Amino acid sequence: MQAPTFEKSIAELKSVLDLCAPLANPVHEAGSRIQHSLLQGKKLLSCGNGGSAADALHLAEELVGRYKIERRALPGICLNADATALTCICNDYGYEHVFSRPVEALGSAGDVLVGFSTSGNSANIIAAFHAAAKRNITTILLGGRDGGQAKNCCDLAIIVPSDSTARIQEVHTLILHQWLELLDATNWDTLPLP
Repeated sequence: MQAPTFEKSIAELKSVLDLCAPLANPVHEAGSRIQHSLLQGKKLLSCGNGGSAADALHLAEELVGRYKIERRALPGICLNADATALTCICNDYGYEHVFSRPVEALGSAGDVLVGFSTSGNSANIIAAFHAAAKRNITTILLGGRDGGQAKNCCDLAIIVPSDSTARIQEVHTLILHQWLELLDATNWDTLPLP
């Protein structure tokens, strides 16, 4: 099998981006929900598997650190970041519960959970969404393909119209960067310290 050329990958990404224009409203809505939650002193939880775990880490670290401008640190917790918790939960409960248990332990009403799943069929993401719903936590799916089962288990589903995992993840990065642009433009001075 011959690897696609860089030019072919760029062309493929461009065609996917052209199909993403209808996502503008749900991307804005999700960003507004995240912004509102953080302005209320709540936190963002994120999770994913494999490359999507890296996207979940990316979103959380940009909150705790910074994106483009100096601003106060914001509470972002990536549920796939703690290797000891992951291995403990997988060993004792099974991989399906690897994110739902931390949601039960760390999630509070008013928080937001962003689950990254290119297929939308990751059992552990679905279980995390169910656990979040029981705690009145807003759930957002960044998915792809047809959205899978997870699109029916969340408050807001943003589905990248592609079957290519690589292109889906590239658009997920664009979306999370758009949310960070919104958060950078927010006045955090009125937010009391926890």
